[in-house]
Amino acid sequence: MSAVAWQVLRRLLIFLAGIAVASVVVFWLLSGIGDPARIRLGLGATDESVAAMRAQMGLDRSLVTQYLDWAGGAIRGDFGVSYVSDAAIGPQLFDRLAVTLWLVFGAMILSILIAVPLGMAAAMWHRRWSGTLISGIAQLGVAVPAFLVGFLLIAVFAVKLGWFPSGGYVVPAQDPLGFLHRMVLPWLSLGLVQAAVLTRYVRSAVLDEMGQDYLRTARSKGLTPWQAMIRHGLRNASIPVLTVIGLQMITILVGAVVVEQVFVIPGIGSWLVDMVGNQDILAVQAIVITLVAIALLVSFVVDVIYLLVDPRLRVRRS
Repeated sequence: MSAVAWQVLRRLLIFLAGIAVASVVVFWLLSGIGDPARIRLGLGATDESVAAMRAQMGLDRSLVTQYLDWAGGAIRGDFGVSYVSDAAIGPQLFDRLAVTLWLVFGAMILSILIAVPLGMAAAMWHRRWSGTLISGIAQLGVAVPAFLVGFLLIAVFAVKLGWFPSGGYVVPAQDPLGFLHRMVLPWLSLGLVQAAVLTRYVRSAVLDEMGQDYLRTARSKGLTPWQAMIRHGLRNASIPVLTVIGLQMITILVGAVVVEQVFVIPGIGSWLVDMVGNQDILAVQAIVITLVAIALLVSFVVDVIYLLVDPRLRVRRS
């Protein structure tokens, strides 16, 4: 087995172990909140009926047995039945997760498209007023929360100008143009804030590479600073930025909980808020472990990309 394959296998095992540990913690912590049988029957239920419901729901079994049953179902995509609505949780979870992933990936792509050229410009022009201006705007953007950007975008582009709807969601396969029309403001709301954060990291990474000898050599051969950076320095500068992008994916996923509320998007974040309010513990468990699994998956993918992009890591780890 090659060194790269071994490192990928090792990271995969760590990823799977992380999900297993997280599932135990999530199940154990949330199982101690409330009594699902009483929540299902209402506050007026008698103790006898609650005991009968607990037996029917399997809550009278040991916690280990309940966990193994829950984990086995989760692996198959079966997260049980909602305590409140009696509907299967799995199909609802996957439908809403698809909505949230559209929001997260759209915002992430937008932030990269904005941050990479601006970060490079801020570094290449760091002794000019234009570079200082870009850095100042990025610093200001870091301090502004995504939900506030969302409210401002709605006030200007939905209420005042009427260019975009203030909320709502349509399935992209049914109405692609309507989908894009409704997602522009949510993508901007999340993407602009993350672009401000990413711009600062891109600027720092490019500045570090600008002082390297191989770039001076490239410039001595007649390349302009921009040509030397794009041809030879951008790859090295992207390595530390990859870590930030991975962390930002998780940040955007968390931020989507609020933005979905602002733009009335039926994603997993808005569903989590509803389920917490309804004390639907089984649904909350499913949502939380799904979000944790996505966060761990992003970390795993970033680590694999590290190995592929930077040959120094392959040599060092082998």
